Amino acid sequence: MASPSRAADSSPATAPETPSRPAEVDPESTRRDPASPDPEELYSRAEIEELQLTRLQQTVRHAYENVPAYRALYDAHGVGPDDLQSLEDLAKFPFTDKEFLRAAYPFEAFAVPREQIRRLHASSGTTGLPTVVGYTDEDLDTWATLLARCLRHSGVRPGDLVHNAYGYGLFTGGLGAHYGAEKLQTTVVPMSGGQSEKQVQLIRDFRPRVILCTPTYLLTLADAFRDAGIDPAETSLEVAVLGAEPWTEQMREEIERTFALRACDIYGLSEVMGPGVAGESAARQDGSTIWEDHFLPEIIDPLDEHPLSTGEDGELVFTTLTKQALPIIRYRTHDLTRLQPGTDRPGHRRMGRITGRSDDMIILRGVNLFPSQIEEIALELEALSPHFQLRLSRPETMDRMTVRIERRPETAAEAAAAAGVELARRIKVSVGSSCEVCVEEPGTLARSSGKLRRIHDQRPRSG
Repeated sequence: MASPSRAADSSPATAPETPSRPAEVDPESTRRDPASPDPEELYSRAEIEELQLTRLQQTVRHAYENVPAYRALYDAHGVGPDDLQSLEDLAKFPFTDKEFLRAAYPFEAFAVPREQIRRLHASSGTTGLPTVVGYTDEDLDTWATLLARCLRHSGVRPGDLVHNAYGYGLFTGGLGAHYGAEKLQTTVVPMSGGQSEKQVQLIRDFRPRVILCTPTYLLTLADAFRDAGIDPAETSLEVAVLGAEPWTEQMREEIERTFALRACDIYGLSEVMGPGVAGESAARQDGSTIWEDHFLPEIIDPLDEHPLSTGEDGELVFTTLTKQALPIIRYRTHDLTRLQPGTDRPGHRRMGRITGRSDDMIILRGVNLFPSQIEEIALELEALSPHFQLRLSRPETMDRMTVRIERRPETAAEAAAAAGVELARRIKVSVGSSCEVCVEEPGTLARSSGKLRRIHDQRPRSG
């Protein structure tokens, strides 16, 4: 095994004209057997931490010297690259977030000249200016390598036929998954999202072994298969790598039972890289392994920002260690999870399932809850389907939540109505807030064509 110090011996950029990535990725990685783990996957925890410190020091200096926004932020807090002598010293540096990136819109957060950017992606910008992310040639190669690592970890094999139903375009999911699957030397069907009838036809005719999409869209495809008279469990699909939205263990069980396949999680977010930051082992299905040779995770209390220990629930914070175009340092993701020790990749920690987002939390009459909690409870009731919406209203002075959920087609209306009553009772007991449950007919609620909108907040805006 190559030593960590030899894997990260390059220097950061010293002038805008000739920027170099904070830590070079071994070019031999492009010629390795795609079916075998990358050497860095097998590093010990000590080797990972040694590599992280080297790359972290380079990243912070790279950002400080080439991004005025970082320099101004760090100068205002009285810290700089020379203050980073250990991994623990990262806590001296301030957090960043979407507003930090939006203030640099469109290209001011880049640490390389725009001419060296090979691709741009951006968020939807539905709540303000979009966040713009860029990639150099080396960034794109790193992204593809890590996505391939995730897919291999989740049971995808070189030579597999892969049906990619993540959305293509400014969203990072489609193209990120596409180039990662090609890096793994699979055959990719670039279907994108939507056109569910066409998806069914191509899966039936091409017989892919693997599907990549969001978990809620895979359930939409299950309905489309049934509408076409095809049992989803009878398709060629054996592996599903699902991400881009939170999903529960109950949802995994529903998907695996429906399609008779193995479903694994994949995690990423555009600002940090895109999909491929972490991926779940098909052998263990015990949470996504974070590739800590490229990303340094932290967990903090979302309210007071103090650091939390392994196993404690809090907000996930990421620092990139090898990104050239857009270094990200102590970025608050707002995703709520926990860090856990590594298992089949002992040097790399795992993250628990995302339970929600700190900025998407529903506050209902003083009670905090997340859609994933409702999903978990609802899928315990066999009469109810995984298709549901949460509608928030304020008809008078008190907030009200209505859960609209479909009955399963094979369940009688009376039995489904009784299950709705039981769902309301369980939500009250588990979450601590009462709600109204409306059991709908199958096919009533909108289906996912990518990321599904669960919450419909109809409460009047203050101010």
